[in-house]
Amino acid sequence: MLVAAVFLSGCTSAPDDGTLTEINIGYQPSTHQISYMTAFENGWWHEDLAPFGITTINEFEFPTGTPEMHSMIAGNIDVAYVGAAPVISALSTGLDAKIVAAVNTQGSDLVLRNEFKYDGPADLKGLKIATFPPGTIQDTIFKDWLIENGLELGTDVEVVAMGPGDATAALAAGQVDGVFLPHPAPTFIEAEGSGRSVVASGEILADHACCVLVVSGDLIRNNPELVEQIVKTHIKAIEYDNINIEDAANTFANKQGVDNATVLQSLENWDGVWSADPRPLVNSTVEYANFQYELGYIDSQLTEEDIFDVSFYEKVSEE
Repeated sequence: MLVAAVFLSGCTSAPDDGTLTEINIGYQPSTHQISYMTAFENGWWHEDLAPFGITTINEFEFPTGTPEMHSMIAGNIDVAYVGAAPVISALSTGLDAKIVAAVNTQGSDLVLRNEFKYDGPADLKGLKIATFPPGTIQDTIFKDWLIENGLELGTDVEVVAMGPGDATAALAAGQVDGVFLPHPAPTFIEAEGSGRSVVASGEILADHACCVLVVSGDLIRNNPELVEQIVKTHIKAIEYDNINIEDAANTFANKQGVDNATVLQSLENWDGVWSADPRPLVNSTVEYANFQYELGYIDSQLTEEDIFDVSFYEKVSEE
């Protein structure tokens, strides 16, 4: 289901006159980012960006935000659907990009194997939990929550880094005691009988920022009208998905080759919210940056201005 992204050279393609003709977009296989898939499968990216000279949309799927941001730093993708936390890590190491829109809030679950009881965080003592790699949303908020509840990382709870497929398989094989993953993985795990959801991420950090839309600094500076249209198309897809949940589930299931009914069940039961407005995400994203600095993931603290450019969303939403 996960596709390796292979790049030939450079980020976008342009003829001799410098006109931009291709856009490379990165995303991940979670229901958090269905808006990207909706716009792609309905042909909206191609239709909406064609007036700006874009003839080719190249899509690249990543298992988590860490390799996706490594690819963006390398100049291989122009636009990324990705968690807010990996953006922070990438910005701290030189990524030239900004968050221009929100994608979703919340939407991940802590899932334990069925034999473990759970009445509160103290029950996690002595367990081994798999989640996304350091610097991702899941890693950041899960570790922060453990520390806030008096649990020492590595001593009381062992947190191991895995992508969604590996983590799900490790749970089923009894190699880990639990996982903290974005949807729809928790619902698929429950359907397979490998575990049960015990805490939704909104209980860990209410209304927390999750996935965001990131655009390269090059596009922002040199093609601002194109960036405006990217945000418009994204908003259109978000609004469509919120109204047409069954269509959204079908789009995801078909693209990922998974069971449609289970995807729909996930969307009906998760605590995730699709929204394009980046402004409500600012505070929690800056909190992620502060926590990553405290953990030593990044060497310097980042401000709102370092991370966000909400002007495109504000301009588009006023039209």
